[in-house]
Amino acid sequence: MSFQVYDYRTTNHNVLITPEIRARLYHMKPGQVDSWHSHDLGHEVFLILEGQAEFNINHTKQILGPGQMCIALADEIHQVRNMLPDQETVMYLSVTPHVQPTHTGRTDADEKMPPHFTPNANYNDPTDMTISVADLLSRHLEAADQMVETAHAFAVKQHEMADALRKARDAGDIHAAEEARCGIRSVYAAMLRHTH
Repeated sequence: MSFQVYDYRTTNHNVLITPEIRARLYHMKPGQVDSWHSHDLGHEVFLILEGQAEFNINHTKQILGPGQMCIALADEIHQVRNMLPDQETVMYLSVTPHVQPTHTGRTDADEKMPPHFTPNANYNDPTDMTISVADLLSRHLEAADQMVETAHAFAVKQHEMADALRKARDAGDIHAAEEARCGIRSVYAAMLRHTH
């Protein structure tokens, strides 16, 4: 991904979408009220950049202005209202992780509604929507199998590094113990890079 700069005064869309996070610069229209919902997995962070919004999180309401931030934790029911009748309220928001279905609708009695999978296009996601379900399932299973292989190789390497750390500590070799400890960490970092 190339280095990109976003200006909150003119950008009104998602700026980053990965399984780990969805980040967005969001312009709420005057008087706009978003739906009553929660996120089963993700925490949502809101930072007001311009304007004024009322946040209702688990039936506690607070009005926030520029520079103020709040968080709706996973499974906390929340709703946002632009308090200005004639001006947009602009905010940064992020949800992490960003796993479909991302939003769980709630009834007026706070009961969860059935899952609703939002089309990827709604998130400015360039995913090819012409891929068949059979192909998507094949890709999913291939990725799952690759994850199992990677996890097994990672576990084997971790056992080797742990044995080296134990031997170094038992021998009182501080330098070798430090190298083994750093090795465990670097193997973990390499595995994370490999799985993304």
